[in-house]
Amino acid sequence: MRIDLKKIGTTLISRPAGREAYLAIQQLLREMNDKEKIEIDFDGVDVLTPSWADEFITPLLQKYKNRVSLKKTGNLTVKETLAVLNQ
Repeated sequence: MRIDLKKIGTTLISRPAGREAYLAIQQLLREMNDKEKIEIDFDGVDVLTPSWADEFITPLLQKYKNRVSLKKTGNLTVKETLAVLNQ
């Protein structure tokens, strides 16, 4: 499964918005098979804040662990946010 974050928005900010986005994809996640990988694509995202990412990406990483991959990006806000989450 590929999650194109630009379909959610290009400015991904705030905990409530991140939590809402995470809840919105639950049905798709339930329909996945047990071995399906999840790729998160940041292409087209202008801003990603740590608070949004913590509500959306962190639970995915916790639940699906090594099945989640984060697509490489040149976007500085995405890189810095991911660095903060990895601390």
